[in-house]
Amino acid sequence: MIENYLVILEDSLKQKKTILEEIAGYNVMQEVLLKQENMSLEKFDEYVDKKDTLIQKIVSLDEGFDSLYEKVREQLISNKDSYKEQIARIQQLITEVTEKGVKIQTQEARNRDLLTAYFSKERASLKRGRKSSKAALGYYQNLSKAAREDASTMDMKK
Repeated sequence: MIENYLVILEDSLKQKKTILEEIAGYNVMQEVLLKQENMSLEKFDEYVDKKDTLIQKIVSLDEGFDSLYEKVREQLISNKDSYKEQIARIQQLITEVTEKGVKIQTQEARNRDLLTAYFSKERASLKRGRKSSKAALGYYQNLSKAAREDASTMDMKK
């Protein structure tokens, strides 16, 4: 019975590892997007949505893993030698999953910095656009005022 539980725990960790690899792939794609001159926000949002779905799967796997582990924890502790190989495989998978998690956190931090820089650049661009529009409006208003004053002066000379 406990062997079946250990197989399930191992499979759960393998699934989590696969999902984390997918998330890391989406992080790379987001980084590529963020480094492009004309980034597609729609594509970026699509990647965020896909990652969110994968994260929900991980949360579900973690909850299942934790509850199953609690069922077999006492038996594993009391019979360590009987399940030595399976425990070693599970520990190795936990190490791999943890390393992938750290890698993803690093990628996320780098992408957050790139996204912050992107928004700063866009904000500056909008500010320049507003200043240009304001200057053009002021120029147009001055020209309109000058044209009206000239017309009234012309009427008075007649």
